[in-house]
Amino acid sequence: MTAHDFFVDFALASLLILAGQFLRSKLSIFQRFFMPASMIAGFLGLVLGPSVLNVLPFSGSIGSYAGILIILIFTIVGVNGFEFKKGSGKAEAQRIIGFQLYRLIALFAQFTVPILATVFIFTKIWPDLNEGFGMLLATGFYGGHGTAAAVGNTFTDLGWADANDLAITFATIGILTGVFVGLALIKIATKKGQTAYIQDFKFIDGDLKTGLISKENRQSIGEETISPVSLDTLCFHLSMILGISGLSFLLNKWIANNFVSGIPDFTISYIVALIFFLIFKNTNLYNYVDKDINSKISGTATDYLVFFGITSIKLDVIVKYAGPLIVMSVLGIVMVILFVWPLGKGYNRDSWFERAIFIFGYSTGVFAIGFVLLRIVDPDNKSRTVEDTALTPLTSFIEIVLWSTYPALLMGGRGLYAAGVMLLVIIICLIVTKATGTWVFKVPDNERMRLGIDDVKA
Repeated sequence: MTAHDFFVDFALASLLILAGQFLRSKLSIFQRFFMPASMIAGFLGLVLGPSVLNVLPFSGSIGSYAGILIILIFTIVGVNGFEFKKGSGKAEAQRIIGFQLYRLIALFAQFTVPILATVFIFTKIWPDLNEGFGMLLATGFYGGHGTAAAVGNTFTDLGWADANDLAITFATIGILTGVFVGLALIKIATKKGQTAYIQDFKFIDGDLKTGLISKENRQSIGEETISPVSLDTLCFHLSMILGISGLSFLLNKWIANNFVSGIPDFTISYIVALIFFLIFKNTNLYNYVDKDINSKISGTATDYLVFFGITSIKLDVIVKYAGPLIVMSVLGIVMVILFVWPLGKGYNRDSWFERAIFIFGYSTGVFAIGFVLLRIVDPDNKSRTVEDTALTPLTSFIEIVLWSTYPALLMGGRGLYAAGVMLLVIIICLIVTKATGTWVFKVPDNERMRLGIDDVKA
């Protein structure tokens, strides 16, 4: 691939992403279902690209961009770091503990059930099916396109070339599930009076529908921390992210050549970036790091990743795995609906639907889907879902470990061992639930409060 190939690929991607945003802003069908512009663009690229009509001059490298972009995304997660917050009072602690247990069970269930289904059922129906197939649902549904690209590349490096296309397909199905099924659940909840802050689904505003923010609602994407006389602020942040990403990539190559191979690039980039954060977080240097700007760079990388991920899907691979793909997707959709009811209602006493629909969205793609659904039912974030989600980095650490280690376990035929570990963690979560009294499913609706409106007494 030449520099000109790279330039043309991203130019075509950019034009299609702009076309996707134009379609989102003009066509009610896309507005009604909150279809991300990058996903619309990805489907356009799939049809116009090499997999179908082949009328756009994409290079043969479009399938490799996702693996590079995910390194940037995980680097930014590490550089932005984390912080611990303390709750206050018994009710506050119980709410937070219940929500964290809820998140962990949702995560581990998406691993355990599909892996067990693959080992005991799918491989009996489709004998040639790789045991790693059981992980791809969680990779796409819970992880989204970024994680799907990362884990898919890991499987490819371990010898399963079809995994990347399957993972991206699951991620696409996951986002579509998050949007279509999520909106259906919101409509049902409003009719049943289960929403705490809205009574009518028509509350959704124009900015959310079109994706275009009106002038009075616009906010700054970050602060200028470097004087343009010396260096542009965006260049400073890009240089930091690209520098850490590149050094991490080279470090992983050195590790592979001298010690052990098979460690995913995104894992090393996350670790190196996190070390950077821990070293510099209390220094003057980190005062010039704007997390909002970093998040925008991450969001940009994610949009391009979604585009290239969908555009580069090989349809012949999808046809080859059509049977297990369909059955596993149905299983995944049933699971995430159960995350809302009864699981969501059982682990969240107050504003339970708002908190549950966010986890539903988070479990079917990316934080963005969760935020869209949450904003519809809780536009002012009174349910405290966002701050409780950011309260602990534990889930993020667990995810990194799982995405990094489980492909090798499954490719080694240790599916039962992998699922057993997940099942054990779920059992531990249930024991903690019993010990802390955080299962509140039987609490009557009239005793459930609206966080941010009704007083919650400790």
